[in-house]
Amino acid sequence: MRFFQIETEINASAELVWATMRDVERWPEWTPTVVSVRLQTPPPLTIGSLAVIRQPKLPPALWRVVALEDSLRSFTWVNSALGVRVIAEHMVVSFGEKSSLRLSLRFEGLLAGILGLASGKLNNRYLAMEAEGLKSRVEGLGRAPSSGKTGCQLDDSFRMIGSIQWAHLAASTRS
Repeated sequence: MRFFQIETEINASAELVWATMRDVERWPEWTPTVVSVRLQTPPPLTIGSLAVIRQPKLPPALWRVVALEDSLRSFTWVNSALGVRVIAEHMVVSFGEKSSLRLSLRFEGLLAGILGLASGKLNNRYLAMEAEGLKSRVEGLGRAPSSGKTGCQLDDSFRMIGSIQWAHLAASTRS
């Protein structure tokens, strides 16, 4: 599988959900799937912004914002490594006093199929945890509970791909 998506209804205004989601450096406060987000460019998040994201079970990854539309409440960023490009889209849609959150990951490139298959359970779990964490945050329930463990197991092939991503990150931050 190369495409992963989750859609969640949230009992909060789209403006609040968007403001919370757009503040990427505070993601660790509401989702256990993100240890840290460090903008490599001055805030706020804009097209061209770079961020290093650290997540459990994954090597640090450098993401570049390629699309951001405040009026549409959406942004897309991309992480590229040898043989694969991962596109992560984030969108909030307003309907009345509620909103709908859509998060997706798409894998492209020579290794997309293998990487998508190897990381499928982890991707689905992380998207669900991120959506639930954001929902809890904006609905006033605080940070989503976390045991510090995601319950996901990665196979050796995904760890190898992670090492390739880490090498790519190291090379890209030196230049």
